[in-house]
Amino acid sequence: MVDFNKLIDAYLARESYCKKIGRYYPSEIGSCLRKIWYSYKKPKPTDTELIRIFEAGNMLHTFITEVIKSEKNPEVKLLQSEMPVKFQEKDFIISGRVDNLILVEIENKKVLVEIKSCKYLPTDFKKEHAMQLQLYMHFTGIYNGILLYIQKDNLQTTCFDIIYNPEEVREILKRFHSLHLFLVNDKIPEAEAKLDPDKVWMCEKCPWKDECENDKELNKMY
Repeated sequence: MVDFNKLIDAYLARESYCKKIGRYYPSEIGSCLRKIWYSYKKPKPTDTELIRIFEAGNMLHTFITEVIKSEKNPEVKLLQSEMPVKFQEKDFIISGRVDNLILVEIENKKVLVEIKSCKYLPTDFKKEHAMQLQLYMHFTGIYNGILLYIQKDNLQTTCFDIIYNPEEVREILKRFHSLHLFLVNDKIPEAEAKLDPDKVWMCEKCPWKDECENDKELNKMY
């Protein structure tokens, strides 16, 4: 009997690489700063289950792209389906190829649509997703945004309009600056997910949960 799970994992397998301090990614900044710090200082291979989840999200992104491109939906025009991002700060670069973002035209207005796959449709958008979209709007100069959530099992959707907020972008960029200083000075950030009721769920499947719990030197700080 052919083990198709093994075939899928082999197909999706990624080469491990060390992230370079000074190059940061919009998709991460809404996460716990300590988790991001660990990903640079103590990198680990991406879990195979997580890789599968990413790939399922990519498939749904492709599906939404095809829906918008279809001549059956003339009220929305697809302008771009993948958008590279590169933004130079004084001491570091924010960059990446953004797979979950598309640029469309609705009623003669350009709109950035960030696509998020989910198990269940949310009643409100997640703050970390809005942070990404705020950055994308800031980098592109396109100040109309939509967070689109699509449920994996039935393709139902819900969406939220996101208004560009320059003050929020300034706070997000401050997080990047803080992360950079923690990394170059080799100092650990606070375990902010543990300290924030809205973020504590991030700890459950964090690859560095044990390190965060067990490192006595780090825990002396809290």
